[in-house]
Amino acid sequence: MTAVIDLRSDTVTRPCQNMRQAMADAEVGDDVIERDPTCERLQELTAELLGMEDAVFMPSGTMTNQIGLRIHCRPGDEFLCEAGCHIYNYEQGAFAQLSGLVARTIEGQYGVLRPEQVRGLIRPENDHLVRTRLVVLENTHNRGSGRIQPYAYVEEICSWAHSHGLRTHLDGARLFNAAAATGIPLASWAQHFDTVSVCFSKGLGAPVGSALAGTRAAIQEARRHRKLFGGGMRQAGVLAAGALYALRHNRDRLAEDHANARILADAVRGSEGLQLQPDEVDTNIVIFRVDPRLGSAAEFVQRMAERGVAALAISPTQIRLVTHLDVSTGDCRRAAEVIQQIAEESAGPRVSLTHSVANA
Repeated sequence: MTAVIDLRSDTVTRPCQNMRQAMADAEVGDDVIERDPTCERLQELTAELLGMEDAVFMPSGTMTNQIGLRIHCRPGDEFLCEAGCHIYNYEQGAFAQLSGLVARTIEGQYGVLRPEQVRGLIRPENDHLVRTRLVVLENTHNRGSGRIQPYAYVEEICSWAHSHGLRTHLDGARLFNAAAATGIPLASWAQHFDTVSVCFSKGLGAPVGSALAGTRAAIQEARRHRKLFGGGMRQAGVLAAGALYALRHNRDRLAEDHANARILADAVRGSEGLQLQPDEVDTNIVIFRVDPRLGSAAEFVQRMAERGVAALAISPTQIRLVTHLDVSTGDCRRAAEVIQQIAEESAGPRVSLTHSVANA
């Protein structure tokens, strides 16, 4: 049986043999009573790469994000964020459930906020109003098809926030992709934020884990909340070793994923009835619209699955593809052929879709 080409997410990666060996050999300790030595090494390297004073390892990016919000805000406070961001859409409104916070969303263009969009949004001091405390950005942007936030925008938005007494948090789950694609170092991106969350289990390919980085004082406070949220782990070095291996060995190769995503994007561009959203592919995520005359996104995904390619329908008309270290260039070329074949077969003799119709 032919192996499935799994493009549903970069979280589906499996640890390679060398990573498994590093996990098996990990030096461990009780990371709640004292410190686990492998966790310490991971945290030190993460902080160093991000140019931060300290970092703390946690089970998930949802936890690092939510604790990042929590240490900057009090119950009843408000944070500003892009309307499609992960924190607002995919974390069960945990900021409200766990910390009593309010989100004020701003509609960006494929996840990108312009500096002028945030100006004027700080609430005045008034007993009737929430207090605006924090600005949150996501880089790269998941629902924005892996869009990279323009560096100049990040710099200007964060400078504005700090000049008005606001704090800043970066959901950098795929910040490693942004750094690989732009050549801008991780520390340059991170320097504009009070806290930064990064994920090891996406493009880097570790099985588990994220980290929150910031000042020593912020991370000391974050450790308290990690315990509160149930994230205090004992011999966590077994997990941290996988993340440490990923951090040391898998950052440079992210450019391969970006090149493979462009293969898929080219196939979509060349297929009648399919439209990239957006047309540019910055990193490893490709989102495209299926013209309803070709069927629904779910039906298109089912046809792909029948030919050995797994994808994700994210709306009735949209499909997401994500490249990662477990899919090769050859895999992506095969997936590209499948996409083009299905589009051609679905259009059939019933209608000849013109470029203008496909982009309507």
